[in-house]
Amino acid sequence: MKTKGLKNTKVNIVTLGCSKNSVDSEVLLTQLRGNEIDAVHESEDDDSNVVVINTCGFIDNAKQESIDTILRYVDAKKEGLVEKIYVTGCLSQRYKDDLEKEIPEVDAYFGTRDLSRLLKEFKADYKHELVGERILTNPAHYAYMKISEGCDRPCSFCAIPLMRGGHISRPIEELVKEAAHLAKNGTKELLLIAQDSTYYGLDLYKKRNLAELLQRLSDVNGIDWIRLHYAFPAGFPMDALDVMAERPNICNYVDIPLQHASNNMLKMMRRGTTREKTEDLLATMRSKVPGIAIRTTLIAGHPGETEQDFEEMMDFVQKSKFDRLGVFNYSHEENTHSYSFEDNIPENVKQERADAVMEVQEAISYELNQQKIGKTFKVLVDRKEGGNFIGRTEYDSPEVDNEVIIDGKENYLRIGDFATVKIYDAAEFDLFGELL
Repeated sequence: MKTKGLKNTKVNIVTLGCSKNSVDSEVLLTQLRGNEIDAVHESEDDDSNVVVINTCGFIDNAKQESIDTILRYVDAKKEGLVEKIYVTGCLSQRYKDDLEKEIPEVDAYFGTRDLSRLLKEFKADYKHELVGERILTNPAHYAYMKISEGCDRPCSFCAIPLMRGGHISRPIEELVKEAAHLAKNGTKELLLIAQDSTYYGLDLYKKRNLAELLQRLSDVNGIDWIRLHYAFPAGFPMDALDVMAERPNICNYVDIPLQHASNNMLKMMRRGTTREKTEDLLATMRSKVPGIAIRTTLIAGHPGETEQDFEEMMDFVQKSKFDRLGVFNYSHEENTHSYSFEDNIPENVKQERADAVMEVQEAISYELNQQKIGKTFKVLVDRKEGGNFIGRTEYDSPEVDNEVIIDGKENYLRIGDFATVKIYDAAEFDLFGELL
């Protein structure tokens, strides 16, 4: 399609980082196409003359990947393969001035809340009638739904407020409209995401309103599963658990990043909670929602983490028996409170600690999976890989959690359909099932 600016513009959007970035890219893609601009997501063809790189600036590895991607397209521009490069997202929000100096070949840099300004580069308008509509970049049967933007928490190690700003909830009506639109287009699972979903509604409704949001979304026809991600432990709204227990289409699943278990580290990290309070919260979740799958993430090697602190975290993981768990090595981020401390844990020690936690978790995961043998689950089929179909139970989120492997030679399944599957074998992170 032609625009008033660049002739024969074709835009390739490249997304790095988390699911929140993916949603931002989907909104950009929808707005560009709504303005009759030819736009694609991560095209493998070399026929786009404009590239928009949606960057991640979360931790060192992610920043390096973003910079490498920018430089790759700068080389392509020098070779005449692309005409324009625009960079948006977290890295350019945080380091815009530095990037403009270091990589001046980029045509313009934008922050995380600069969508309208970015659209102006294409002589395009922000179309309000498209709010709630999204062209998905992942399989149509599931969609990430960003319920809020930014974060007001003071966690000492985290740079997200520097990149994403303060907390802003999206109105319930807007989210319900979006869910209905997604359902109409074949989405069966909504994955609710935010920097902090626990805080949802406090700014708009003067109370934590996650429970009402879950109720309203669960009323949308066609949505079979609703999954809750990134719930902050301090101030968790208990009424949300009541809704989860009541409503069959809200998955018995919560992703609750805890980061540590030692009170000494939780205080240094400014997490606003203690190990004792955390253990009480986990016990409440398990009693209110029997069978709930709890996913968490932890940080290894924060400044000042002693061997004793680490042992406490290991003990906590052993006792808590999380269904799912991931570990990040601490990354020393400028302009965070933790940056004022010396980054005094060597990288190899951080990695050793992270590996030790994952070794414990692997054994827990194997033990929990063994208990599923002989049981029957409703499974959502995500893809076909080799000769097998790969799916998930309600206790698993895409890309990060366990998968169910079903023999594709004996069975025919459609991607995006639900199947009833009996588990006959299990490994640490995979279940093997037969179709009933």
